[in-house]
Amino acid sequence: MTKWRLNGAVWSIPMRTRFRGITVREGMLLRGDAGWGEFSPFLEYDATVALPWLRAAREAADQGWPAPLRDRVPVNVTVPAVGPEQAAAIVRAGNGCRTAKVKVAEPGQSLAEEQARLEAVRDALGPAGRIRVDANGLWSVDEAVAAIRLLDRAAGGLEYVEQPCAAVEDLAKVRRRVDVKVAADESIRRAEDPYRVRDLEAADVAVLKVQPLGGVRACLRIAEDIGLPVVVSSALESSIGIAAGVALAAALPSLEHASGLATVQLLAGDVVRSPLLPEDGTLPVVRPEADADLLARWAAAPERRSAWTSRLAEVEARARSMRQDQVP
Repeated sequence: MTKWRLNGAVWSIPMRTRFRGITVREGMLLRGDAGWGEFSPFLEYDATVALPWLRAAREAADQGWPAPLRDRVPVNVTVPAVGPEQAAAIVRAGNGCRTAKVKVAEPGQSLAEEQARLEAVRDALGPAGRIRVDANGLWSVDEAVAAIRLLDRAAGGLEYVEQPCAAVEDLAKVRRRVDVKVAADESIRRAEDPYRVRDLEAADVAVLKVQPLGGVRACLRIAEDIGLPVVVSSALESSIGIAAGVALAAALPSLEHASGLATVQLLAGDVVRSPLLPEDGTLPVVRPEADADLLARWAAAPERRSAWTSRLAEVEARARSMRQDQVP
């Protein structure tokens, strides 16, 4: 199958463990002169929210990325909201990752369950490893303060807590009441003004995701302007999309923290022959090639391909409309 016939291919791959409420991940691949790009906004996102995802895909396919400053980037192992035994097993299977990112604030779970998960992760990781937690903005200020103090003890010390509350103003309040560093994710990528995090001194770390923020170059501009240490994270992409995150991490002037890019292992398959999986806790800086046989193996059902084709057209129309609105 020639490359042009693969352009616009839609893939659908089950998750190994339910993550972010998702059991199946879908996306579309675009091919340009520079290589492959991935367009995979989550299904609930409308055309306006999905527009930066398309910009990132077009950048990857048509422009390529800035020159890297390093040839490998350190990554964390990601632990979903699972029981302690499974959490420990995931860490031990992390291919040398010395940092673990653990999901917390899971609806329906108690703090005691999350405490047990953190304790198991610490036991599996050892005393020298780093542990960070991600609450996806689901706590109130008071809930966050209490949970962070408890989980910090359970983990034997947290590297940081990611997005404990939804509002930037609440992040600032939490940051002033706890000793653990606070990282902002949604408060940057879903905000009309990503720099409110900086202006309100609401975070110690900025989490940047390439697709939601419009591409590698857009993220590099944010990283420079926001003035905070950066952690590059994924949006549950295939290796084609993860490669863009790796390109960002490789191009940053400074990389103080492990990146959250070792998430291909959360998928039951991939669209490339050599998936971007960690070796000795790092990922290589490469441009993966989509594989025709794997795209056929993981091809979405006809109705889903039609839905993604319509979605792409809708987002492209939104992009044209916005350009027309900007003409004086």
